[in-house]
Amino acid sequence: MFDDRSPIFQQIAAQIRDAILAGDLSEGDQVMSTTQYATTYRINPATAAKAMSLLVEEQLIHKRRGLGMFVSAGARDRLATRRRAAFYDDVLDPALAEARSLGIPLVDIIRHIEEDR
Repeated sequence: MFDDRSPIFQQIAAQIRDAILAGDLSEGDQVMSTTQYATTYRINPATAAKAMSLLVEEQLIHKRRGLGMFVSAGARDRLATRRRAAFYDDVLDPALAEARSLGIPLVDIIRHIEEDR
């Protein structure tokens, strides 16, 4: 479930983000409680709470007093917008810079993308 590469609270938040983006969690769906995370994965409840706080700050989930945490309206769209921007900055721009340095023409890159569909 969890690996050693990043803190567990970040891994929990990433899993919830992925579930929202994939549509496994939709607007209004209830998110597993911090107690459920702690019991299911045998982690400190404060660790799960830290993940939830991070997602609340990102406006992806919100708390309903006495009921728990729920996916916020527009969460998937906000998340997709952020990930698209990160994709260009973190993935595509460096790949295009590498292609330029290797002398790969843009037309070859486009052809490769179209063939890979």
